[in-house]
Amino acid sequence: MKRPVIKGDTITVPSHPEYLTDVDAFLEGTLRGFGAEESVVADIAISVSELVNNAIVHGNKGIVDKKVTVTIARHNRAVVITVSDEGGGFAYAGSSRVEVTTDRVIVSLTLGL
Repeated sequence: MKRPVIKGDTITVPSHPEYLTDVDAFLEGTLRGFGAEESVVADIAISVSELVNNAIVHGNKGIVDKKVTVTIARHNRAVVITVSDEGGGFAYAGSSRVEVTTDRVIVSLTLGL
């Protein structure tokens, strides 16, 4: 994979920080399409960019041939964003949950390992 691929509600990018702007633009456009407020759009985009950067650096160890995939879905008034990489994973004893509504942002993270 040499460039980002967008299919519906998913963007897949090579493991390189130069593609963070593509992920950001995809997320912002999708969230605006969902009717999210601008302050929420910016907060979510920044948070997800950090997750994608972590997936590139720590999950995929910066190996450009590996991919990072971001999926965004709307469920009623909530938005679910999934970031996945092709790394080996790690042991984690718990998880937290994030919900985003048009009224407020509740940051949550679920690690599916």
